[in-house]
Amino acid sequence: MRTANSKIGTKKPIQKSARQKSKARSQASLAHLADLKLLPKAVLLQMHQLMVKSRVLEERLIKIYKAGDAYFWIGSPGEEAWGVSLGLNIHKGQGPEYDYLHLHYRGTPTVVALGMPMLDAIRLIMNRATDPCTGGRNFSGHYCFPQWNVVPATSPIETQYVMALGTAHVQKRHRSAKNQALTVVTGGDAGTAEGDFASCLVWASRKNQELPLLITVQNNKWGISTAFAGQHGETAIADRAKAFNIRARVINGNNPIESYLAVQEEMKYIRQTGHPSFIEAHLSRLYGHSSASGANLTHQEVDCVKDFERQLVDAGALTASAAKEIWESFEAEGFAAQQQVKNEAGPLADSIWENIYVGGENADWRKF
Repeated sequence: MRTANSKIGTKKPIQKSARQKSKARSQASLAHLADLKLLPKAVLLQMHQLMVKSRVLEERLIKIYKAGDAYFWIGSPGEEAWGVSLGLNIHKGQGPEYDYLHLHYRGTPTVVALGMPMLDAIRLIMNRATDPCTGGRNFSGHYCFPQWNVVPATSPIETQYVMALGTAHVQKRHRSAKNQALTVVTGGDAGTAEGDFASCLVWASRKNQELPLLITVQNNKWGISTAFAGQHGETAIADRAKAFNIRARVINGNNPIESYLAVQEEMKYIRQTGHPSFIEAHLSRLYGHSSASGANLTHQEVDCVKDFERQLVDAGALTASAAKEIWESFEAEGFAAQQQVKNEAGPLADSIWENIYVGGENADWRKF
């Protein structure tokens, strides 16, 4: 006799045997070992170290917020594999003969790869006058480094996609056999609903006016608390680029080797042709959207840092003890930086008018 709770036609899920699970792990391990051979060992270890540094830094920023020493946190835990790979492929410098970066608020791994010390990010989140990005007047993750062509990040989402057209236009004018610089723009999947994103696709791809622009979307499947699945009619966001004859691809952004090679390949294409390219990177969001959603760790998504470290240890490229020392070293650096910044002053009221116009031109409307 059936009970009231029984369901006709339901089947018990098929459980994998221990042997099947072991075989799957072995196959995955072999695939990872093959991936590791695609890049020199020195590059792999550099990527791992930068990924750990970025993660430790972001977790330090979250601690600072939760201790009441900052007003707000937003950042990039889960995007280290993609962001570090991007940063390592940048032709770094100042001016149109070097690459421009229009980052959104999840750019920590990229600027860490460019060379940003932890101290700068901590001064930014704690709103200190010593903050080199904004003078203590913007949120965490809103980086600006003129010496590396890192354009100021904006809080309104996706405005960077139309701003990037400007630097790409300048680089098109300066383009020569010796000068093949490009512009990179990053953003999230939810923001692609904005008109600025569509405008970027239009203006980057006009016939005979194509721009040297790497358009990227970091798809973590969330827009604050709204899931990706119910918001998009297209199969992949990259499909929208194809409608404009923009070369496009979708990658596993949790895989640092795949990310590194994809960025390298697309940048080579852009430098050679002067045409735009598009990468959609699927990756994780490990601490929620921001401090507004709690900034608590989720164990439901892939952790690219821990996975990559495990692969390196399994392959004999890194020892567990050496990995532990790397984490502890960056933990100590982050803690020391926080203690230093605690004693630094915030911005003075009159300084609000500084750094608005080029060359220190007066911006105080009361003195016009």
